[in-house]
Amino acid sequence: MCTACACGTESAQAAATAETSAETNAADGAVYSVSGMTCGHCVSSVSGEIGRVGGVTGVVVDLPAGAVTVSGAGFTDEEIRAAVEQAGYQLTSRS
Repeated sequence: MCTACACGTESAQAAATAETSAETNAADGAVYSVSGMTCGHCVSSVSGEIGRVGGVTGVVVDLPAGAVTVSGAGFTDEEIRAAVEQAGYQLTSRS
C-alpha cells in the first residue's frame, strides 16, 4: 500500500514506469523537488493540482527522482508550493 496517500497501490516502481517521464530538463520549464510521492496516484494528484495554477501549460513528474517540471508563464513558486501542499505533498526546493 502506498504510505503517502494510502491509495492501495502495491508497486510504486510500476506506477513510475507507466505514468511518468524519466526525462526532465530545466530548459523545458521550472523544476521543483517534491517529497512524499510514491505511486501513480501521487503523480496524478500533484499533476492535477499544479495544472490548475494559472499560467501553467504543462506538468511532467519524474516519480523516481521526486522532480516536477512545470512549463508555462505567469505563475509563481508560491503558487506551485500551494498546489503541491493542496495535493498533500511538500515542495522541498526549486532547481
